[in-house]
Amino acid sequence: MTDALQEIHDFLPCRTPHRWIENALDHQDLMLIDHAHCEKKAASTALSLMYRYVDNTELLNKMSRLAREELRHFEQVLAIMNKRGVRYDHLTPARYAAGLRQQVRTDDPGRLVDVLIVGAIIEARSCERFAALAPHLDETLADFYTSLLKSEARHYQDYLKLAQQANGGPVDERLAVFLEAERALVEQPDTEFRFHSGPLL
Repeated sequence: MTDALQEIHDFLPCRTPHRWIENALDHQDLMLIDHAHCEKKAASTALSLMYRYVDNTELLNKMSRLAREELRHFEQVLAIMNKRGVRYDHLTPARYAAGLRQQVRTDDPGRLVDVLIVGAIIEARSCERFAALAPHLDETLADFYTSLLKSEARHYQDYLKLAQQANGGPVDERLAVFLEAERALVEQPDTEFRFHSGPLL
């Protein structure tokens, strides 16, 4: 896992600010609620790609597996929340995913390439944050977040490979656009704590 995590650190434009880790430790119930939302949204994204791109066999297979894994993670987060008396509830969405999607082109194949790049970045950032949080959490949460690293790293790789396939080659130019946006979203202060937010003001 060390090699995969190093690859993710090399891929992302920056590390999670330490202030965000402090925020997460101060808002663990909120972190779990939003984490559950993130897993559900990840499954929904995978399913929507399966519905839209029915002729892409490799995408269908990878997204089907990814959706199952994300829903399993959703169930695992809910189980942890239930044991801790944390109620799953609605939350306003973070600016993170919406901020990345602002850069997505409207027509295919550019749209598919960009959506897959966004997926890769979100999965990579999730993996990086699980790893950053784990040493600071209680044993149950630390073990759970550590257990997620392998699948999140694979999801990042799957999305990136599919983006390259859809583009017919390297995606470095588009990737640079999204990574620049991602850096700002991660480093700039936020008014509400979320799993993918920047540090709180």
